[in-house]
Amino acid sequence: MSLIIRLNIICSLLMLLTSGLHGDENEKRLLYVAQPGIRNYVQYGGHGIIVFDIDNNHKFVKRIPMGGLTPQGKPINVKGVCAHAQSGRLYVSTLKHLIAIDLLTDKQLWERTYPKGCDRMSITPDGKTIFLPSLEKDIWYVVRAEDGEVIKIIQPRSRSHNTIVGLDGQFAYLAGLGSPFLTIADVNQQKAIRKVGPFSHSIRPFTINAQQTHCFVNVNKLLGFEVGDMKTGKKLHRVEVKGFKMGPVKRHGCPSHGIGMTPDEKEIWVTDGHNEYMHIFDATVMPPKQFHSIKVREQPGWVTFTIKGDLAYPSTGEVIEVKTKKIIHRLFDEKGRMMMSEKMLEIDFKGGKPIRNGDQFGLGRVK
Repeated sequence: MSLIIRLNIICSLLMLLTSGLHGDENEKRLLYVAQPGIRNYVQYGGHGIIVFDIDNNHKFVKRIPMGGLTPQGKPINVKGVCAHAQSGRLYVSTLKHLIAIDLLTDKQLWERTYPKGCDRMSITPDGKTIFLPSLEKDIWYVVRAEDGEVIKIIQPRSRSHNTIVGLDGQFAYLAGLGSPFLTIADVNQQKAIRKVGPFSHSIRPFTINAQQTHCFVNVNKLLGFEVGDMKTGKKLHRVEVKGFKMGPVKRHGCPSHGIGMTPDEKEIWVTDGHNEYMHIFDATVMPPKQFHSIKVREQPGWVTFTIKGDLAYPSTGEVIEVKTKKIIHRLFDEKGRMMMSEKMLEIDFKGGKPIRNGDQFGLGRVK
């Protein structure tokens, strides 16, 4: 082989390598935070969607305006956030509205109101359907994601509240404030098919593993969580936080309002409002075993993670490195205000286009 040919081959390989590296450099992980994400408290970040650059020390990127206002023009509580990167849409719910935002233009596409209000919703993996709870009423709306049109009603009569659609898109999990049962709905049939429980009290935030064999649920009057078997429908375990006492909380009325599973499914993170802590459990054993606690700056009411699970986001605005359990950053908006929100998720972009999205819930992602 001649020297010239060899040099050409080497140059080609270098170009391919450089191109691959350049492509990685163009990929951005962005954190989208919906506000007001703690009741209607605008002091924790104002109103709109605040975007941070995850890999650039969570630098403020932009604020995206949105609707969701009272007739007097005041912001209404944001209740949930979800996204579908492939269709380029972000969705935000308020007490009354469901709002769709274009991720490429940051323009609001539509805003719809629903007679029984709205709560924390979830979207199917194909981006076509949103399971939207009414505001603590009897029903969930099954909504067409394209335009917000209601296509069906599911009626568990549980005071609808929190919603997760499984990562494989087969089932939706519906938790209400007035029921100790977790309702499972068939996504294709768009109807409730079975329940898990009863748990010891009404279900508050919850999470699931990727295989959808187990649910981990906060319940009223418990500092900790309970574990359910989603195949048998039975409650398996009650797990109480050790070394901390229950006490009064500012919001939500329950000791632990917030639970997440790391994407690798090795840990469960649980909020402690009264003591202002995050408690961490080893999820590789059953029941999960408590092994670490992290003090945060206010009363946490939620927790979620980056898609690959390197960072945790309690609603109090800390950025916690999952591996070391160290607080490495705190979120502030462009005005220097302390950022707090229970409604946030990661959306990744490449070449300026959204390519993947996380979830407001801390979900297990082990296939």
